[in-house]
Amino acid sequence: MSDLNRLTIASARDGLRKGDFTSLELTEACLSAIEAAGALNAFVHNTPERARQMAAAADSRIAAGEAPAMCGIPLGIKDLFCTKDVPSQAASRILDGFLPQYESTVTQNLWDAGAVMLGKLSMDEFAMGSSNESACYGPVVNPWKVDDRQLTPGGSSGGSAAAVAADLCLAATGTDTGGSIRQPAAFTGTVGLKPTYGRVSRWGVIAFASSLDQAGPMTKTVRDAAIMLGAMASVDAKDSTSAERAVPDYEAALTGDIRGKKIGIPREYRVEGLSAEIDALWHKATEMLRDAGAEVVDISLPHTKYALPAYYVIAPAEASSNLARYDGVRYGRRAKLGAGDGVVEMYEKTRAEGFGPEVQRRIMIGTYVLSAGFYDAYYNRARKVRALIKRDFDQAFTAGVDAILTPATPSAAFGLGEMAGKDPVEMYLNDVFTVTVNLAGLPGISVPVGLDRQGLPLGMQLIGRPWDEGNLLNLAQSLESAAGFTAKPSRWW
Repeated sequence: MSDLNRLTIASARDGLRKGDFTSLELTEACLSAIEAAGALNAFVHNTPERARQMAAAADSRIAAGEAPAMCGIPLGIKDLFCTKDVPSQAASRILDGFLPQYESTVTQNLWDAGAVMLGKLSMDEFAMGSSNESACYGPVVNPWKVDDRQLTPGGSSGGSAAAVAADLCLAATGTDTGGSIRQPAAFTGTVGLKPTYGRVSRWGVIAFASSLDQAGPMTKTVRDAAIMLGAMASVDAKDSTSAERAVPDYEAALTGDIRGKKIGIPREYRVEGLSAEIDALWHKATEMLRDAGAEVVDISLPHTKYALPAYYVIAPAEASSNLARYDGVRYGRRAKLGAGDGVVEMYEKTRAEGFGPEVQRRIMIGTYVLSAGFYDAYYNRARKVRALIKRDFDQAFTAGVDAILTPATPSAAFGLGEMAGKDPVEMYLNDVFTVTVNLAGLPGISVPVGLDRQGLPLGMQLIGRPWDEGNLLNLAQSLESAAGFTAKPSRWW
């Protein structure tokens, strides 16, 4: 029973319903794994007693025959989700001590479905980063290792990815503003799904860039992603961007039949610096889908090259506006003031002490591009580019393409500290394949497909039509099945 934490959501669900084990036993296995994995620094606020209470309640529901798909499943929750009476600080000093008196819609949906909260997971501060090194808790360590090098799990949902890959939980929530679910999933050999913008409520999720942020599941398999998305998604009157759309049965969409589906391969994604191994794997994944009955076609997304600069204007601009609310007055950290300090000094000192360097950098960029004299030159121009990028995808889908296959990242996981002192743009290039999906509001999923020569996981990305997560998940499962990826990190922690 000590290996129960290695189960998938689907296998655990079936075992719970058959009475092979209880949710409490499953939860204890995960709590033991978390306690033994301190070296990974993935969980930052543990809730063991709450987990046991929730597991006992889930066991009662299962015994009564009232068990939704997620009932009794232990989860990790990214620190960006507000959880009632549990620290929720977006891995930032400025929210130190913040205990929400409300539950985010996503986590409430999961608890209503019977899921169990093990605790909160680390992340890049305010979800700004690609390596999980900007957290106030210190860096998260990827469970995959090469020799003695400690590797990044990716970001910003690095704690979620590391916890799922190391079997500390059966699945975890993540958020994706420019690739923050899909990139860490690719770095850790897990599955990461970013739904269509508006499919999952943003209410109670601490905002980074409101027109780009979207929550999604991080899981061990595509089937698990389908099950978990079904529980997370809902129409929400508290979120004005929540779509008035019924939530389909995503698991039922996993038919395994992709015959006749048209897969687009965008020529513009063959970027400079792409690893030869990833390029080769891209070709291999293309053949896997073709062998499964899909038609593969070359397509053009001509404005792709402008996506990264447009994203790094729009996202910081929205962050600058969203993060203006953290001032030390209403909640969170407040700096110690001198005798003659007034309100302006309080704001300045609190924000200087509370925000880390990367968050400060993005606030300053965002404030600059929104300032008088630069608004039209930068922000408005970036918005126009965003519209062109969306039009490129619309034209591809209108022409009959069902999904688009690309790499998820330009390389495998890199070492912790390797980017320190370098031009920040080098770190931003990790998002080159993922930001277009957020700019266009589309669903995207990263699936582990192979290992590089060092033995590190590599992921492929499938991009779907808006609101067509069912078809996207079915294609992803076909790719997952053909790849047969079963590798796990060797336990060293």
